[in-house]
Formats: sequence, C-alpha cells, structure tokens
Amino acid sequence: MKKRLLVATGGGDCPGLNAVIRAVVKRASHEHNWEVLGSVDAFNGILQDPMHIIELTPERVAGIHVQGGTIIGTTNKGGPFTWPVKNQDGTWSTVDRSQDFMDRLRYQNIEALINIGGDGSQRISHKLFEIGCPIIGVPKTIDNDLSSTDFTFGFQTAVDVATDAVDKLVTTAASHHRILILEVMGRYAGWIALHSAIAGGAEVCLIPEIPYSIDKVMDAINQRIDKGHDFANIVIAEGARPIDGEMTYIESEEPGAMKMKLGGAGLRLSQELKDAGCTIDIRETILGHLQRGGTPNAFDRILASQFGVKAFELVLEQKWGSMVAYHHPNIVAVPLAEAIRKYNYIDVSSDLVATARGLGISLGD
Repeated sequence: MKKRLLVATGGGDCPGLNAVIRAVVKRASHEHNWEVLGSVDAFNGILQDPMHIIELTPERVAGIHVQGGTIIGTTNKGGPFTWPVKNQDGTWSTVDRSQDFMDRLRYQNIEALINIGGDGSQRISHKLFEIGCPIIGVPKTIDNDLSSTDFTFGFQTAVDVATDAVDKLVTTAASHHRILILEVMGRYAGWIALHSAIAGGAEVCLIPEIPYSIDKVMDAINQRIDKGHDFANIVIAEGARPIDGEMTYIESEEPGAMKMKLGGAGLRLSQELKDAGCTIDIRETILGHLQRGGTPNAFDRILASQFGVKAFELVLEQKWGSMVAYHHPNIVAVPLAEAIRKYNYIDVSSDLVATARGLGISLGD
C-alpha cells in the first residue's frame, strides 16, 4: 500500500504555487511507494463534507510551473482552528475543528502534509505540529514577510509587476504634468514598495516601517518643482500610515475572513497632499491583485521548484515541524517556531533604505 502525502495551498494566491506543487509531485514520483493528493482550497478540502481531495499525478501537473495561481485552489477563510459556523440567529462564529482535522487525515491514511503559505498559514502549520500533525511548511508570500528565509517565492514577480507599473506611470506623469500615486501591496512590510520605487525611479516611497509626515512629502515635491520638474511619482504600500495615524482599512464582515481589509492608502495620501496645498494635478492607481496573478518569473519558478523538492525530502527524513527556507545559496530546513517568531520588517538602517535615500527618494521622514 502506498504512503499518502497531502499538499495544501493557503492564504492569498501567488506566482509560483503551481511550480511548488509540480516539484513535490515530480520528486515524489521517484519514490514508488508514495502518492500525492491535493486538498482543495487550503485545509477546507479536508474539512468539507464531502471532502474535496484530488490526486496529483505527474501527468496532472505537467507544465503547470508556468501558470499563475494554484490548481488546487486557495482561501484565507476557515481552517482547522477557526472554522466558520452560522448560528441560529443568523450571526457567525468560529469553532476549533483541529481534532476533527487530524481524525480525517488518519481516515484518509495521510502520513504527511505539506502546507504552502505565508505567515498566517505557517502559524497554522505550527499549531498543527504542536498537536501531532506530521507537517512541513513551504513559505509563500508576495510580501516577503517571513524573516527566516532570504526570499519567499512570488515576491520577485510581484516586484516586476509593480516596477512595470512605475515605468508606465512615469511617462504619463511627465506627459500630463501630474503627480501619480501608485498603491502596492504590503500590509506591515514595504518590500514591494521600496524595491519597485528604487527600480522604477520614483521620487517618493512610503512604507509601513516609516510613518510619514505629509510636510516632508510636500518638501520633496516642492524641491522637485524648484528644479524645474512639473511631475512626480509616488509609490505607497497599502499599510503605510502618517505619523500619529492608522492604516487605512475597513472591517470585513465575511465569515472566517481576516477582520482588516486594507486599501485606500493612496487615496488618503492624495487628499492629504491637496489639503497641504499641492497645486499639481494628482491621480491615483491601485495595483491590487495584479501583483498576485500571472506567470511567475524565472527566479520564482526556480525558487519554488527548489522549495518543492526540498519539502518532499524533509518528508522522507520525517523532519516534522520544519519549514524550507532559502539561505543563499542553499535551501535549508528551519523550525516552524523560528519561522514565525519574527516578522520580516524592513530594517530602516539597512543598505536598501540607505540606497533609496542616496538616490534622493523621499521616505516621508
């Protein structure tokens, strides 16, 4: 009887997810006593009635490494520890179904689980490991916010998309003599914003790690005007906030979803600039989910493939409670507890920040 391995993709979609799935399946195909299954829509596939699990064969994953998204679906709602339940009065609450989840794994004769996801997903991985789940984590997030790996796959592709957007906005800003604000993803960490601002040549970059002063932003714009330039480009992370202010978000009422739904940082900045007396015409662009979709670039395909192969090797070694990580130039295993211990904020004293300042990019401080 073959051993069964379950793969799940959780959280936001991300370029490179399919490349990980393909790599796991191709590596497992060399071991004739293993079969690989996929849990549809993260762990919900196991918890639904009936369960929604599909077989992942080499034929099924052939060529999927160039596709965006994930062939087994993903979600950031529900899960073993916070399963949404509708009450009799029509309200929603959550229940802990982690033990039921473990029972269902045993019922399906699943001997190992590979969970591909970001910070939130790997926190779930660690909690499952603590109750005895044979689990391996694979780090995925365009936000690059897991500190135990040099990079997460999906980040570089997202930076390419954001940089391409900056490049396009620079020409239209110059043509129309405008300030163009580009809002990119980055809830608590501004990696995409800072990388794309440097690569695209933006004049201002606002990130969550450095609360901004609207007066400082205006100073940067006025200095540019004094030099004879009648346009400017600003990149702002969705989690950026003014000094003594909060992130811009709304409360989500979707059952099982994250309570904070970010968006609107760029629009708020636009109004703040107008209130501060900016006379140049301003337009805003929210890049949104374009950063998450589409074909992964070569870097992310390679990194995702390395992660997938390494994850299966950790399964063979039974190194449960580990997450694969990129420590240049090696792919290694780190404990999940270490992986989630520290959030990967941008170090404001880092060379990357110094480079931005050296290029004359205002960070709003």
